Amino acid sequence: MQVALAMTRIIGLDPGLRHTGWGIIETQGNRLRYVGHGIIAPCPTLELAQRLNKLFQGLIDVIHNFSPDEAAVEETFVNAVNAASALKLGMARGVVLMAPASANLLVAEYSANKVKKSVVGVGHADKAQVSMMVQRLLPTCGVVKADAADALAVAICHAHHRQTSLLMRA
Repeated sequence: MQVALAMTRIIGLDPGLRHTGWGIIETQGNRLRYVGHGIIAPCPTLELAQRLNKLFQGLIDVIHNFSPDEAAVEETFVNAVNAASALKLGMARGVVLMAPASANLLVAEYSANKVKKSVVGVGHADKAQVSMMVQRLLPTCGVVKADAADALAVAICHAHHRQTSLLMRA
């Protein structure tokens, strides 16, 4: 007797204050299906609090429109040279974590190296390699800008690692 595997819709998020990429896939067992992608880009002339609010509202709209079951967020690499930029990126990352959590979604986090290794096979792949592999794994997504490709890669990484994470939580 064969057991039917449930389909899970995953939103992957690549945090950024200027551009936050999002990508949505469905997974059933080891099968992946592209659903949608995009970028949220708050106006850079707005005050920081208003930019963060635009980012939050944009993510809430995406979550409402696509109804994902789970979320995955890429951990950000912090360059200690510019502390002010790192702090602002951290605030944007907090918003990116909070939006799916406020929609009661399970939120997983993955390092950039783990995402790249899961999608490309190499932990230090460049953005062009990630984008190319995302397009090979999800052929119906078409050409995808870097931030959205990274978000789709985060969703793919989560699809590959979610069963292990669920077992560890249990």
